[in-house]
Amino acid sequence: MARIALAILILGCCTCAVWSVNDRLREVFSWKQLDFAFPDQKTRQAAIASGEYVQENNLPLGLEVWRDKLFITVPRWKAGVASTLNYVSLGSEPENRSPNLIPYPNYEQNRLASNMTDRIVSVFRINVDVCDRLWLVDTGLNDVWGEANPVQTPKLMVFDLNTDTLIRQYTFRPDDMKPDSFFANILADTTKDTCDDAFAYIPDLGGYGLVVYSFASNTSWRVKHHFFHFDPLSGNFHVGGHNFQWTDGIFGVALSPVKEDGYRTLYFHPLSSTREFCVSTHIVQNASIASDSYYEYKVLGSRGPNTQASGSSLDEATGALFYTQINKDGVGCWNSFRNADEYSADTNHLVASDSQTLEFPNDLKVDKTGTLWVLSDKLPLYLYRGLDLNETNYRIFNAPVVDVIRGTVCDIK
Repeated sequence: MARIALAILILGCCTCAVWSVNDRLREVFSWKQLDFAFPDQKTRQAAIASGEYVQENNLPLGLEVWRDKLFITVPRWKAGVASTLNYVSLGSEPENRSPNLIPYPNYEQNRLASNMTDRIVSVFRINVDVCDRLWLVDTGLNDVWGEANPVQTPKLMVFDLNTDTLIRQYTFRPDDMKPDSFFANILADTTKDTCDDAFAYIPDLGGYGLVVYSFASNTSWRVKHHFFHFDPLSGNFHVGGHNFQWTDGIFGVALSPVKEDGYRTLYFHPLSSTREFCVSTHIVQNASIASDSYYEYKVLGSRGPNTQASGSSLDEATGALFYTQINKDGVGCWNSFRNADEYSADTNHLVASDSQTLEFPNDLKVDKTGTLWVLSDKLPLYLYRGLDLNETNYRIFNAPVVDVIRGTVCDIK
């Protein structure tokens, strides 16, 4: 009942939303440019004058939902990002469908100029667990697309969302990283009964590895495997009329429900790949065998040509595994319950696609109410050509999972 009630609250707040993209997703928020809820107007003007805030350089990338908060990350791709970790309220029907982002937990902690020991420099994707905690990796890099200044060593941070306090801060060990390491995602693994024994899985898309963190022992280890590398035949992309090549390795990660043995299946894929892979969390949670169990890692199959994906998320109730479709301006799915023995183009489905509103779907999440959220942000255009600031550039959509998959091969029925 609690899950249903919260879903009604979240979807009810968006009754003015616009249905689009095959009528399966509704547009909830949109922006031409981002702005922030600064402490006051004087602070905002000072940030503009100093170059600490350059509005056109702020691009939303990751999202997550907790109760009446929709979290939105703004990585420091370019100089002038005002706040990297933020949220907007979902508690009531929004009068403004382009709201200012509210820095979390506060503005000062998100300032690059801050000298706080728990400063947050640049965050890409985040994850909320069932214990009401927000997990993130601070890459520590400013102006990633320009000078790529290393402000601080990458670190993991965990916030208690009930108190808005930082309860864990862990700097990665030198052995966790390679010269080309880049941490753009994180996935927490726990149940309500194992909050103190949680794990986090952090893909290293540049160093082709997986870092595993144990909350109980407050330590981490690096896992290596061939399947974490990019596919050289899948590194070519066409988005928004622009052609580019990326070599990103392991990127999207998602978890099955807990199985009879007490572990889950970790689904993963490189960004520059069309294949999906999996491994039992029993393997990666054991540092002594995680990199020496080659055959425990399985190839599920291929989604077909031009199906490269960034983020992914699995709905435990239906078994539907969702993933972005970068080259197809859309969202795809596969049902891990219904089609557990077959992963192919025939068992995957493009549930939503639109060349304008879903240009570069960058992140997606299934929240605790069974609602799918999707963020599109025209990232390649932002990086390579520059955005038209008179157009809508960033959008966030949502819809109940059961509605998104109804009548497709991803439907559990």
